[in-house]
Amino acid sequence: MSGEPLLKSAADGERLQFKAAGSWTAKHAGAIERLIDEAVRQKPAARRVEIDLAGIEHLDTYGAWLVERLMRAWNGDGREAKLVGVAENYRVLIEEAHSVNRAAPKTGHGPSRVVVVLNNIGASLADFSQSLIALVQMLGEVTAALLRVFAHPRSFRFTSMVHQIDRVGWRAVPIVLLITFLIGAIIAQQGIFHFRKFGADIFVVDMVGILVLRELGVLLVCIMVAGRSGSAYTAELGSMKMREEIDALRTMGFDPIDVLILPRIVAIVIAVPILTFLGSMAALYGGGLVCWLYGGINPEVFLSRLRESITLDHFEVGLIKAPFMALIIGVVACVEGLEVKGSAESLGLHTTASVVKAIFMVIVLDGVFAMFFATIEK
Repeated sequence: MSGEPLLKSAADGERLQFKAAGSWTAKHAGAIERLIDEAVRQKPAARRVEIDLAGIEHLDTYGAWLVERLMRAWNGDGREAKLVGVAENYRVLIEEAHSVNRAAPKTGHGPSRVVVVLNNIGASLADFSQSLIALVQMLGEVTAALLRVFAHPRSFRFTSMVHQIDRVGWRAVPIVLLITFLIGAIIAQQGIFHFRKFGADIFVVDMVGILVLRELGVLLVCIMVAGRSGSAYTAELGSMKMREEIDALRTMGFDPIDVLILPRIVAIVIAVPILTFLGSMAALYGGGLVCWLYGGINPEVFLSRLRESITLDHFEVGLIKAPFMALIIGVVACVEGLEVKGSAESLGLHTTASVVKAIFMVIVLDGVFAMFFATIEK
């Protein structure tokens, strides 16, 4: 039978000794805490404190923590407390209790909201700069790979490029035609609804023609390609990275840029202008159909007005932007794919980041082109 917990103290000059005995377990928690509180209230002029645990019969985690509490209470203020007589079977438990909550408590309040906001802004800027560096590096590697292809044309993987054109271009035609057709129809309907109040229904043709050919045609197609093909690029490359297939290519002496990246970049640069042309035609067809059925504008009148309102420059502006936007989408998608780590969560995060960054970069590039063309057309 284990006895009741005891804690006796004896002072000898500059030395204060505590002798613990009995059962120091959770069953006797109340009695042990009273003994600890009484021992802590003592304030003799002792420089050294010893806590003798040789007399303890039973010790559990709760008792070990109370021993540690007593020891910490006497440490400091020029005193040094130490344990003696620790049984070998209790030594690990005592050491575990001694290692808990050793960090000093935090004083004062946490960082202010302004500091937190500035810290978040700084972290975002750092991430943006790293992403920009990665994009520039990938663009340089693709350019170098393209120069190697010009020097050795037979090294280019033409079959892989054709396969990617089929996936990025041909298989995307139905969804691109459908979405652009609907957008063109919606723009025409809204334009007729509002222009009719001023008796200017015919100007809807000008709005649809210029807006579709210069901006919406290429922008809608690129957004769809970023969500459809850009995410596929990232997922494919990320899966290869997770399965160490890219490392295997390097081990066999192949450059992943030549084998995986370049055919995809060339394919998307070729496919997006074609999709832009088809999408713009579908949007004009949708707008013309709504103008005929909803606005009462005959197809002959629509086509005649369209020829008067648009020029070849409007058509060229949209097509000129398409390859550059396609290049941005491809580069962003490949960079994010190669950044994937060895987990499914990382693959999902980078696939999402690929779509978001690509759409953001496409819109920014569209704004840059808009300002550029507005300047040279003055």
